[in-house]
Amino acid sequence: MKKIILITGGQRSGKSTKAEALALSLSAHPVYVATAKVWDDEFRERVRRHQERRGPEWTNIEEELYLSRHDLTGRVVVIDCVTLWLTNFFFAHDEDVDRSLAAAKQEFDAFTAPDATYIFVTNEIGMGGVSDNVMQRKFSDLQGWMNQYIAQQADEVILMVSGIPVSLPLKLGGRGSEQGK
Repeated sequence: MKKIILITGGQRSGKSTKAEALALSLSAHPVYVATAKVWDDEFRERVRRHQERRGPEWTNIEEELYLSRHDLTGRVVVIDCVTLWLTNFFFAHDEDVDRSLAAAKQEFDAFTAPDATYIFVTNEIGMGGVSDNVMQRKFSDLQGWMNQYIAQQADEVILMVSGIPVSLPLKLGGRGSEQGK
């Protein structure tokens, strides 16, 4: 049976650690899909620390855009993270929010069609102030709309606050409310 779980929160709130622990509680051999493009040495070190935390029981897949290339039917899958995945769409579509959002939604739907347990990790980048940078504002909108889209499909949404998981109620106002796009 298909299940979608969304784990969201701020930077360093414990999202990835929670997702990995949840996956291991559901499967002895979960799958980790890393969506990051490694931009510099500092980020490479972050990736290394994440990899080090996981053991040999994990199947690791690196995929920057097309998650649906991988048949993960029947598996427990952590997708870490939506923010980096959307960054790849955003730049692949010349920073066009509408095209990026449409492409990401289409890929999300194709990827999550098979029966599996999907644990998506994402960031709540819009909880702070409004940026004075046009590109950041555009990306924040994209991120917010995609987070809403995933949450509307989710069976469970968890907000991480300072390492503490808070379960959120689902589908307030029904499918599509306040989605904006």
